[in-house]
Amino acid sequence: MSLWSNKLELPTMETALPGRELVMPVPSAHEVLGESLMPPFPASSERIVFGMGCFWGAERIFWNVSGVVTTAVGYVGGFTKNPTYEEVCSGLTGHNEVALVIYDPGVTSYAKMLELFWENHDPTQGMRQGNDMGTQYRSGIYVSNEQQRNLAESSRVEFQSALSEAGYGSITTEILDEGPFYYAEHYHQQYLHKVPNGYCGIGGTGVSCPTGIAIGD
Repeated sequence: MSLWSNKLELPTMETALPGRELVMPVPSAHEVLGESLMPPFPASSERIVFGMGCFWGAERIFWNVSGVVTTAVGYVGGFTKNPTYEEVCSGLTGHNEVALVIYDPGVTSYAKMLELFWENHDPTQGMRQGNDMGTQYRSGIYVSNEQQRNLAESSRVEFQSALSEAGYGSITTEILDEGPFYYAEHYHQQYLHKVPNGYCGIGGTGVSCPTGIAIGD
C-alpha cells in the first residue's frame, strides 16, 4: 500500500501501528475556560465527541459556546493505543482528529451541539475536509449512549435533505460509539487560543440546519 493510499483508506487491526502503554500527559486546565480537560467532569454534564476536519478549529467553535464546560482535542475511532499526532497523520492508526465537548444540558443542549457540528463543516467530503486530506479528517459523531445515537442519526437525515436541496451530495459522516478517547499532545490543546492566527481549515457549506434537527431539545 502506498503512503498516499494510507492516507485515504483505513487500516485494519492487523495492519495498524501497535502503539504503546505510555499515556499522553494532559494540561491541568483549559487555557480559555479554566476547567479540567480530564474526568471527573460535573455530574450534571454530558459529553459528545465530534470529528470535523482539523481539530484545532473544531475545538474553538465549541469552547466559545455558552454552556460548554470544557473541551479538549484527541483521537478516536482507531486501533493504535495512545497514538502520537505523527502516527495519526500517517493514516496507519485508523484514528480521527476530534474535539471532546463537555456541556451543561441545563444551559445548552445536545441539539445545539449537533447544529454547530453540521453547520460548521462539509460532511459530504469523505476522507478530507477542504484542503486537508486523510482518514484523520473524516466527519464523525462519536456518541456516549443510545439516545445520542438516535438523535444524531435523525439529525443526519434532516440535514441530508437540506444539503440535497442545496445541490450537495451524500453525507459521509460516521456515527459510532465513542470508544477509547486518547488526548492529543499538550501543544494541540486550545491551539488557536495560544496561536490566534494559526491555521484553521474549518468551514461550513452555508446550509442551515432545518428546525426538525432540534428534536430532543
